[in-house]
Amino acid sequence: MADPPRQTGSAAIRILPGPRMKAALALALLADIVQLLILPLVFEGVASPADDLFDLAMAAILTWLLGWRWEFLPSFAGKLIPGVDLAPLWTLAVVNVYRKTRPRPEDLSHPPV
Repeated sequence: MADPPRQTGSAAIRILPGPRMKAALALALLADIVQLLILPLVFEGVASPADDLFDLAMAAILTWLLGWRWEFLPSFAGKLIPGVDLAPLWTLAVVNVYRKTRPRPEDLSHPPV
């Protein structure tokens, strides 16, 4: 019996809802809560270097946990635009990474070898 064809490139990479994905989602939720509720009370908001450093650290941590994904770039840049920073961009980025990489029913019928 022939083996199913293997995918190559980024299409073959699947992120399952394991500890790294759960940690990334928890950190993204926490980061968005901190940036929406706590940092504006302590720092001057959008113009704050602390907020920018916080975003840079989040981008680095999420890249370490999930690998580089293009979704992290708009999330980082969106925090610099007034008004857009009120959306939970880190959480949306992590959810979108999971949505794109989750196993689909047709993938489960042919498990990777």
